Amino acid sequence: MSCCDLAAAGQLGKAGIMASDCEPALNQAESRNPTLERYLGALREAKNDSEQFAALLLVTKAVKAGDIDAKTRRRIFDAVGFTFPNRLLTTKEAPDGCPDHVLRALGVALLACFCSDPELAAHPQVLNKIPILSTFLTARGDPDDAARRSMVDDTYQCLTAVAGTPRGPRHLIAGGTVSALCQAYLGHGYGFDQALALLVGLLAAAETQCWKEAEPDLLAVLRGLSEDFQKAEDASKFELCQLLPLFLPPTTVPSECLRDLQAGLARILGSKLSSWQRNPALKLAARLAHACGSDWIPAGNSGSKFLALLVNLACVEVRLALEETGTEVKEDVVTACYALMELGIQECTRCEQSLLKEPQKVQLVSIMKEAIGAVIHYLQQVGPEKQKEPFVFASVRILGAWLAEETSSLRKEVCQLLPFLVRYAKTLYEEAEEANDLSQQVATLAISPTTPGPTWPGDALRLLLPGWCHLTVEDGPREILIKEGAPSLLCKYFLQQWELTSPGHDTSVLPDSVEIGLQTCCHIFLNLVVTAPGLIKRDACFTSLMHTLMASLPSLVQQQGRLLLAANVATLGLLMARLLSTSPALQGTPASRGFFAAAILFLSQSHVARATPGSEQAVLALSPDYEGVWADLQELWFLGMQAFTGCVPLLPWLAPAALRSRWPQELLQLLGSVSPNSVKPEMVAAYQGVLVELARANRLCREAMRLQAGEETASHYRMAALEQCLAEP
Repeated sequence: MSCCDLAAAGQLGKAGIMASDCEPALNQAESRNPTLERYLGALREAKNDSEQFAALLLVTKAVKAGDIDAKTRRRIFDAVGFTFPNRLLTTKEAPDGCPDHVLRALGVALLACFCSDPELAAHPQVLNKIPILSTFLTARGDPDDAARRSMVDDTYQCLTAVAGTPRGPRHLIAGGTVSALCQAYLGHGYGFDQALALLVGLLAAAETQCWKEAEPDLLAVLRGLSEDFQKAEDASKFELCQLLPLFLPPTTVPSECLRDLQAGLARILGSKLSSWQRNPALKLAARLAHACGSDWIPAGNSGSKFLALLVNLACVEVRLALEETGTEVKEDVVTACYALMELGIQECTRCEQSLLKEPQKVQLVSIMKEAIGAVIHYLQQVGPEKQKEPFVFASVRILGAWLAEETSSLRKEVCQLLPFLVRYAKTLYEEAEEANDLSQQVATLAISPTTPGPTWPGDALRLLLPGWCHLTVEDGPREILIKEGAPSLLCKYFLQQWELTSPGHDTSVLPDSVEIGLQTCCHIFLNLVVTAPGLIKRDACFTSLMHTLMASLPSLVQQQGRLLLAANVATLGLLMARLLSTSPALQGTPASRGFFAAAILFLSQSHVARATPGSEQAVLALSPDYEGVWADLQELWFLGMQAFTGCVPLLPWLAPAALRSRWPQELLQLLGSVSPNSVKPEMVAAYQGVLVELARANRLCREAMRLQAGEETASHYRMAALEQCLAEP
């Protein structure tokens, strides 16, 4: 058979390609085309390659391009099978006068025809050809050779068909297709646009796996796309805006890419644009903000102007979308704008190394206030039937970010919305799995086709905790939150989240947001203890909370890296113990004794005596574990010391327990070993408060303190109350 005949036989694949776009409803093939039936019979009965070639040529002549329906295509496959295409793809010897790629081209054409059937596209005999097919994408040859071009088209058809099957993307990634597609695109040879389209599909379907298998190649594509985006002067820059978010890596974005992307966005957003041109740019900017924070924006005047422009545009878009009733909201665009507003909130509240100047911050806060007002207006109209929609979740998220930093403005509107927010948080808490799914949908809706990162927590309540922490300090909002049942909800939430950190769970894989959420819950409870003590005494949920705190602190204080959470739990437990001192659980039970022993451990280990060069006396210094977190810890420590002092007269068993722990003796020993000048007045007051109450509560404590030179130490530190107490019998 001649080389020309082989090329003609290859047209069968083209018929398959056409058939994938056009599936005419045909009658039974045998009644419509008996000639085709005869040739198919010959194909089935062929005894060698030459006879199969001849039969294929006859079939090709009997079937016009576009006239192969799915049933006929399947019958051709039944006649040919995979053995013949397999040999064509792997043979190294072509007939005389034929280029060596012609046989492979025919094999690919047959596979392309078969892959039009989804069932065949997922067949193991197709899947095991993926590595071979991938090599064809980057094979060198004459770019004007029609047979080579045909083979490239057929290859893309095969790979695209496989990608459309349920497990196809995984097989393509494992077969090296991602790297081959990247190289094909970067080579800008024939079909490179098809390579990009297939890459987009694979990244959308399995981003993590793609980056894991082909990170260097994908980064090379990102560099090329970013450079093209920065240089583009025509409509292609708007198309690139839509593509680029898919190619941002889950890890660090190369700095040169960030420069190009920021420069391209600055040019686009600084021009007058229609919404279809502006919206993709806003979504790309939001994706960068999600991935990099503000690191992609250059410092200096140009960077601050660009950031201000971004936030301005985002706020305008939010107001236009949410203030006008009856207008269809482009939820993906508005959610992207929320991400840019959140970036603005972060930069406006940053004290050091902020990109914004103070006048810009003032202006942006005013603009964002108006946009947040529009968000509140929208949420006020959300009915129960819409509460599980991703856009509502995104709107609550941006409101939560705002309330975390600003609760004084829009106070009336926020108070009116609080009942809805409590009900919304309760609904999603009770359906936790749906809440997590909503979080993923929000990330998809807003900025990324993939799962969310740590900045998109999976429940609504965690979004609202910082704002509620501020609001529980104020009488009006606090009363609304209590009336709507927020304290009970917060107790249940705290207990549920605490379970995630309990023994049996791998805390190393927990996101930081879980521990931060627990700390914020503690701050809210501390506010309630101080401002609404009656609530703590009468609401049964706080009794359950107290049991959890007592059971958890002993192990928590022993864990490395969790000192701040231990401080919150210890201080909250001590303050609640004062209010619940008559509870049977606090009457010297093993749990209560374990809790107070752990609290003493936390309070007593904060400071040590440290020798200083050239000085005979040591100085009081923070212990190594406390040094790095003392700025966040010291208020809790002082509050804990005060709360412990208040517990001593209420719990008669506590002073003897403290004496057995040797805390009062060791505290006096510490004060006696350091220079009084190194102990700050507030520390002296805190230590004296504890020592005085212990001395008053128990005679043995007084005797132990005297034996530890307590009177002399009290005199050195001018602790008049302690000195007087120890002078008594």
